[in-house]
This record gives sequence, C-alpha cells and structure tokens, in this order.
Amino acid sequence: MGIFFDLFSPLFKYVRTWTAIGLLCLVVVTWSITAQAASRIDPQLEQQVLQILREHPEAIIESVQAYQQQQQQKTKQAQQAFLQDLKTNPQTVIGESPTTGSTQSKTVLIEFSDFQCPYCAEAHKTLKQLLVKYPDKVRLVYKNLPLTSIHAEALPAATAAWAAYQQGKFWEYHDALFTNQKQLGEALYLDIAKKLKLDLGKFKRDLTLATPAITKDIQLAEKLAVSGTPFFVINSPTVSGVVQLADIESILTGAK
Repeated sequence: MGIFFDLFSPLFKYVRTWTAIGLLCLVVVTWSITAQAASRIDPQLEQQVLQILREHPEAIIESVQAYQQQQQQKTKQAQQAFLQDLKTNPQTVIGESPTTGSTQSKTVLIEFSDFQCPYCAEAHKTLKQLLVKYPDKVRLVYKNLPLTSIHAEALPAATAAWAAYQQGKFWEYHDALFTNQKQLGEALYLDIAKKLKLDLGKFKRDLTLATPAITKDIQLAEKLAVSGTPFFVINSPTVSGVVQLADIESILTGAK
C-alpha cells in the first residue's frame, strides 16, 4: 500500500530552504531590535554578535534546517501512525466525527473540508454522486478544516453544522450550507435550522459548545501537515494514503 504523503517531500524541502533563509534574516533583525530596546545590553557586544551572524550565516541556516528536519520527521511519523490506525482500527480515526455511507465497508474516506471553500463545494457534488453510485463501498468521514485566514464564515458555518449534528441533522445541514455557499451568514444558519425543524433553543446553545470538537479536527490536520481543502485520505483493500478526488471512483471500483 502506497504512502502518498511522500509525494509532498520535494515541496517540503523547497519550503524548508527558503524558510531557513527567511528565519536567518528575521534572527538578525530581531536581535538588532531587541538589543536596541534593552538598554542594559552592551552596544559593543551587540555589534560583535551581529558581525558573527553576518560572517557565519551557515551556522544559523544549518541549525534552522536541522530543526525543520526534526519537525518533518515528526510529521512523517504522525502521518504513518494515522494511516496505520485508519487501517487497523478506523474508529480511532473517525472518533465522533459525522459519517455517511456504508458502516460495513472496508473503504473509509476521510475528508478535511471548509464550508466556504469553493473547491470543497465542487467536491461535495462529486462525493454525493459517488455515494449514490457506490452505496455499499465507502464510508465517508467529515473533518473540519476551516481556513479562517481567508474564509470569514468557515468557522461559524462549521459551528452551525456541529450544532445540527447534535440533533442528528449534520448531513442535511452540510448539504444546505454547500448549496447556499454564497449566502453564508447568521441569517442562513438560522434559516436552515428552521427548515430542518431543529429545536432552535438547543441549536443556539450547542453553537457555544462546538469549539472543542472543531479544534480537535484542526489540530489533527495540522499534525498531518494538511494545508488546504478539500483534502482526502483513504483506506481501502487496494490503497492507503492521500488521494485526489479524481481517483476516488477508480479506487471504489476496485474495492471489494
């Protein structure tokens, strides 16, 4: 079974090199600013340290690269452990996340998604078609990864979906959010809750309780170095690892 996380290694190396250079510049600038702010530091000592940094940047770069290599190794170990858990005991990976599809299927598809991401909305359409076409071949698991730096409504939408999940209506709410993605906002969240006949009092209370579950998903994504959405990890009788949406159907076709 292939470990597709390895496909990202060249990118990690490229980013690591440029990050090291950036951090070197940051160290020099930060030291200078800090030294200026701290009047008790000997100006002569400050100049000596800065001169050493300028003359021997390779020492800083090597230290930064060594640290980044350690972090990369930790990430790889986390990815391998995740895939092993998904293979041997998928419930530990699924946890309390919403699932749909066949609970008896040997194929488990983990999706990290963002309700405001347009690519996730397109993926949602494809996944619905696949679930209808292969109802007994896959179990889909939804994990939250709201990209809050670029999607202001991603986290509120995830929170509302979690609140609907507490009343057994996650997937209906999930579908409505993607269908009405351009109208995301408090008015829509309440309107969907009303249309699904949710207990509005409980729904509003549960909105305040969603943070731990969503944070857990985000932390898992960070641990696995997931940086974008949608992101899929699959475990089937033939494949285990990161997978592209376009390849999922062929995997399901080959699944027993």
